[in-house]
Amino acid sequence: MVALISAIVICVTAGIVAFTIADSRSDVERLVDDFVAELNERDAEGAAALTSYPNAASATLTQMFDGLSDGTVEYEITQLVELSGESGYFTLEGNWNFGPDKDWSYQVDGSVKKLAVGWRVSWSPDVVVPDLGGGRTVHHVRTDAAPPKIFDRNGQLLMAEQTINTVVLDPAKMPDPVLTTTMLGDVLEPVAPVITAESMQQRLAEQPGERIAAVKLRDQDYQFLEDDIVSIPGVEVVKTPTLISADRRISSPLLDSLRSAWQLERDRTAGWAVTLEDPQAGPIQVAGFQGPPPPDLVSTLDSHVQLAAKEAVVSVGTPAAIVAIQPSTGGILAVDVNNQAMELGAVATRGLYPAGSAMDPVRVAAGMALGKDPSQVSTAELGDVARSLGLGLDYSVPGFEFETAQFGQNRSGVVQFTGSPSDSEALLSPLGAAMLAASVARGDAAMPMIVQGQPATVADPAEPLPAETIDALRAMMVDNVQNGPASFLKGHAGLTGIAGDNGDDRWFYGVSGDMAFAVFVANADGGDRAIKMADMFLRELGKPTEAF
Repeated sequence: MVALISAIVICVTAGIVAFTIADSRSDVERLVDDFVAELNERDAEGAAALTSYPNAASATLTQMFDGLSDGTVEYEITQLVELSGESGYFTLEGNWNFGPDKDWSYQVDGSVKKLAVGWRVSWSPDVVVPDLGGGRTVHHVRTDAAPPKIFDRNGQLLMAEQTINTVVLDPAKMPDPVLTTTMLGDVLEPVAPVITAESMQQRLAEQPGERIAAVKLRDQDYQFLEDDIVSIPGVEVVKTPTLISADRRISSPLLDSLRSAWQLERDRTAGWAVTLEDPQAGPIQVAGFQGPPPPDLVSTLDSHVQLAAKEAVVSVGTPAAIVAIQPSTGGILAVDVNNQAMELGAVATRGLYPAGSAMDPVRVAAGMALGKDPSQVSTAELGDVARSLGLGLDYSVPGFEFETAQFGQNRSGVVQFTGSPSDSEALLSPLGAAMLAASVARGDAAMPMIVQGQPATVADPAEPLPAETIDALRAMMVDNVQNGPASFLKGHAGLTGIAGDNGDDRWFYGVSGDMAFAVFVANADGGDRAIKMADMFLRELGKPTEAF
């Protein structure tokens, strides 16, 4: 009864009754509990204030939480002993987690002393991390094996990680900017003639006092110029491992998507480590493991098709794009745009334009499915049927973001480059047009992919259209080339396709063997511009590979 009364204090003031439960912990227990609580809250200042050397503790704890910023931590007291009224010692268990199967656990010992200001934790860096003293810092780092390569569908090396050397001008270290830029321009002239002394001086003037990147050089170019470059006052070189195309001629918006797919594989196989960075010995690994080497990737891109697309797309003076797909697999064979389109954004894969008559085959299919005249089909009805032909489906492809088409209202995330289409207009991307051709060729919605073995998944698959509907669409594509608007192309044996337009925009999409492709030209300077570009693409494709 006496113990109960001593533990509960009852205060009565102005009719208010308050119950306070006394803290039975000793001063040492409260100190260590509070220290651990502050650590678990990642409060460096709060924990440091409970130590004998707050300034040093704050610096170490701040670095620890920064160096291990992507981890979660829980310290627990496993032992606490009071030796006398003046000192004691404790043991903590530290448990860090940096993701699934990435755990680091350890024990540390510490001591407490009663100072003039009260009880404090005797500060030492290894009271929070083992062996952290001696000026060491702690870090969580990623560990990767050798990076994978990317090959094209024919086994040719497409992309590999190489060192990119960024040549940087630093005005603060440049006694004479004119002399520096003149010397650098002369050195770069054989490999980068457009980087002149005048252009560098102009950029320095536009960004006074700022460091600027003059040029980026592949290792094979830089190695011949290195001695001359590094000797120029005010010039520095920053080396960065970068995934780039092995063949300088191969450039495509698809390469960025392949980089994303490559990075996903590196992330999937990455290892991890916790290291103590020693001022003399360098990094010392105390936890983690080396990630296994990820497999090389085989892309669906065909270098020969890509080079043919490049030759064709630059023949047009307004924004233009070409996309080629293999109907049997859904593999993206080529994607390219000209400079005018590049300035507008992701025209080939996410640029949505009013489809106009390019959507006529889908209207015919919708009319057959609904038993009505194609001209009477609503935009919503058109969209429902289009899903069976690969348009408007919710595709997911590792590393690849794209749009195929949108119908009606609620057009979130639409990339538009020509005006503001009405809700009654169907919007189509160049990739969507190629998907449409591929789906007609195979008889159901094509499943696009950019890496072999990683096809698209679809959240909302659609039922294929009846065989007689597919046959009717194929007949339309044959007639359009043999007798219709695309008859300019009938010299290409086996080619079928549709020529379409909307205002000044021109479309052509078709099938040749196991290749479906689409050509789009915005603001075309002629009614047959897309057809002529398709003709050039097919003629370039017919050349021997070594001709490129």
